[in-house]
Amino acid sequence: MDVLLTNDDGIRAPGLRALYAALREAGHTVHVVAPMRQQSGVGHSLTVFEPLRAQRIHENDFEGLGLYGTPTDCVKLALSTLLERRPDLVVSGINAGPNVGPDILYSGTVGAATEAAHEALPSLAVSCDVNSPDDDMREQARHAVRLAERIAWTRLAPRRVVNLNYPRGPLSQARGVKICAQTTAVWVNGYEERRDPRGEPYWWLGGEIPPQTVNAGSDKDMLNRGYITITPLRFEFTDEEGMRALEGMDIF
Repeated sequence: MDVLLTNDDGIRAPGLRALYAALREAGHTVHVVAPMRQQSGVGHSLTVFEPLRAQRIHENDFEGLGLYGTPTDCVKLALSTLLERRPDLVVSGINAGPNVGPDILYSGTVGAATEAAHEALPSLAVSCDVNSPDDDMREQARHAVRLAERIAWTRLAPRRVVNLNYPRGPLSQARGVKICAQTTAVWVNGYEERRDPRGEPYWWLGGEIPPQTVNAGSDKDMLNRGYITITPLRFEFTDEEGMRALEGMDIF
């Protein structure tokens, strides 16, 4: 397969490098276009008021293009301009940290995969619950590549993202694979006010997803229980029930 590989942790991130090595080890052609800088939490954002600049990375066992932009920028530029042909698959990750439940909306990893899905390309977002961004994710990368090879992509509806998450710890300790729905639980956030050396205030985001709000059997629940989770995602936002409700209101 011809594979476009990207992420949101940056082109030097261990997770991306692990996937790059695993894909090439499996005999696939890999084109890397990934952010030069950390882009976690940017979602599906685009660069529209600045030019996009790039830097070619050449190392002994790696080659790719680092883009001074967002993960979505990387996919759009690659598909429209940089690649000579459309890839067979777009893979985003491995993200250092899970992307389940409400994180899906914030995630640059999922955002990049979503852009590929909008282009009707098979699209896989890969994340791993890690102790540290420098954790060894080579086992998870090899597993993700084998899984991508086994998915019958043509049997999925168009414009879908397969969201794959690995639990914390060695792959050998995972309890299995579960196909499950996204949890409806949301973050309860707060901002801690701090002071810089000049005495000026700044704020640091914190928060949690209350455990009691996590749906049993959902992606976050199963990931917390040690399972590898797979959730097919779609980004068609029209609320049919809401449409019917609005049509029944005297608002016209």
